Amino acid sequence: MTPLPKDAKEATRKYSTRAERAERGKAARANLPRSRLGEWAPPSDRIDPLAILEEQEATRVPELLPIRHGRMAASPFAFYRGAAAVMASDLASDPRSGLDVQLCGDAHLVNFGGFAAPDRDLLFDVNDFDETNPGPFEWDVKRLAASLEIAGRDRNFSPSERHDVVISGALAYRETIREFAGMPMLQIWYARLDVSGIERRWGQEDGGKAARNLERLAAKAESKDNLKAFDKLTRVEGGEIRFDSDPPLLVPVSELMSGVEAQRVEDAITGSLHRYRRTLPEDRRHLFDRYRFVDLARKVVGVGSVGTRCWVALLLGQDQNDPLFLQVKEAEASVLEQWTTKSQFANHGRRVVEGQRLMQAASDIMLGWDRVEGVDGVAHDYYMRQLWDWKVSAPVESMTADLMRTYAQICGWTLARAHARSGDATTIGAYLGSGDVFDTAMASFAEVYAEQNDLDHRALTEAIKSGRMDATTDV
Repeated sequence: MTPLPKDAKEATRKYSTRAERAERGKAARANLPRSRLGEWAPPSDRIDPLAILEEQEATRVPELLPIRHGRMAASPFAFYRGAAAVMASDLASDPRSGLDVQLCGDAHLVNFGGFAAPDRDLLFDVNDFDETNPGPFEWDVKRLAASLEIAGRDRNFSPSERHDVVISGALAYRETIREFAGMPMLQIWYARLDVSGIERRWGQEDGGKAARNLERLAAKAESKDNLKAFDKLTRVEGGEIRFDSDPPLLVPVSELMSGVEAQRVEDAITGSLHRYRRTLPEDRRHLFDRYRFVDLARKVVGVGSVGTRCWVALLLGQDQNDPLFLQVKEAEASVLEQWTTKSQFANHGRRVVEGQRLMQAASDIMLGWDRVEGVDGVAHDYYMRQLWDWKVSAPVESMTADLMRTYAQICGWTLARAHARSGDATTIGAYLGSGDVFDTAMASFAEVYAEQNDLDHRALTEAIKSGRMDATTDV
């Protein structure tokens, strides 16, 4: 008999039956009862949340930080979106289930949305992975649950409406994990949520309002592509296509710095793109090689990401009607690493890319990474992806309570599917159980953490008033 390879022997030794894995999940309740997931109180030695933000900003572009502060100060929900590092620190003080998955790390409800799969089907999935890292599954669910509560407050929903929204999201997560626990691994891996899947599962919710909203979003998404970016972000100058100027949100590199420095940055990024292509599969390299570099600009994106180095590169293919926009976005250490485990990847751009590929049902065909030495003499990690490829987020700011409840279910299903790809759905599902203990705990946690978030947001607005932190509110 041919001996098993070493790796196969290791896999055999680690194999457990479904019953054994389910038993491990039930045993985890002794270490962390599900009801305790709903408990949270700020520890006596809680780190000042503004100090956490300031520590993050030490490595960021100084002139962009007032934009970050202004965007986070806009509302408690906006603050929450930018405060993933604060919440990671808060969760680190709690006991853990010990049931680890690949975490998104910032699974608030706006970080779910639609984008184009390689086969041009519009998928709904998690779509932000800057903070991805392995860790306890409940951290992502708590991040989602609290975001639903805080967004509900932002929309002036009643306490009972907010409770129903959070319960719906937690219930969807729990039932979906348990559903995946009974599936073959390949079936879990193939599972994806597209427009028809959402309509099948939730098309009758709220008299079909959710389905109609989805149809509008799908139409909007399909118009947000490279050609739309071309019309919105570029201009013709001397017969050449160049990025438009909309400071401080979009600034061509030629306007951002002196000619010599601008050329150094452009050379660094074009050199990086040449190396980045090696992180693509061979067929994608062939596609990428059909494009030529044309222009580069700095682009401000997001809320919490503001201040990180983010460039957008314009490349052209066959002619000026064949653009490719690549976002070249800095990747720093995940906010989870300090509290969970150090990334196995030496490059944080690769950490983001590998986490995204592991959690998403399908990923951008141009997803890759590199390390670039900046004009500051410091090497920065980046990941690259298409800037717009049918990307769209749900309009949380206009959602009714009924619509947000349906959206919470969609997000809960999506997060459970993402966790089932990297974690053990059987073990997690057995831990969660068939009752509503977990759902209720998530609603309790969301409510108490929303109160803390309100206090933290108030601290930021007071810091801006006192002059401790500068803020710009008109961009």
